[in-house]
Amino acid sequence: MPLLERIQQELKAAMLARDAERVGTLRLLKSAINYVQIERKNDSLPDSDLLAVIQKEVKKRRDAVEQFTGGGRPELAAKESREITVLETFLPQPLSPAELEELVRSVIQETGATSKKDMGMVMKAAQLKAAGRADGKALSGVATRLLP
Repeated sequence: MPLLERIQQELKAAMLARDAERVGTLRLLKSAINYVQIERKNDSLPDSDLLAVIQKEVKKRRDAVEQFTGGGRPELAAKESREITVLETFLPQPLSPAELEELVRSVIQETGATSKKDMGMVMKAAQLKAAGRADGKALSGVATRLLP
């Protein structure tokens, strides 16, 4: 089932269950998706673009959790954490550290990268292969460690 349909079904189910927090989170997600559609002047987005929007929303909330925790607002940090949990249900299963390392090793081998100067080429290929299952920071850390 396409991702957008799944999001709409989840929103409907949350509305029927009167789960206000989940409804709010899903409405914010739909709004973010609509902004991207308007920006690109496109009525429908492929699932890969939807995953990118969801990842961006999760990242925003993780940053907010850090800010709220640092600012002494644990109740707001907890709310953002709950929103992250809702959004992560739409993301694919993340790669394990071993799978991540194997992916980066294979990309290094495929691209013929020999030093840290080739990091950009490795990162581009690794992000395409990871397809939303790993964030850039994790990929970068493994690639930096593996490249001489």
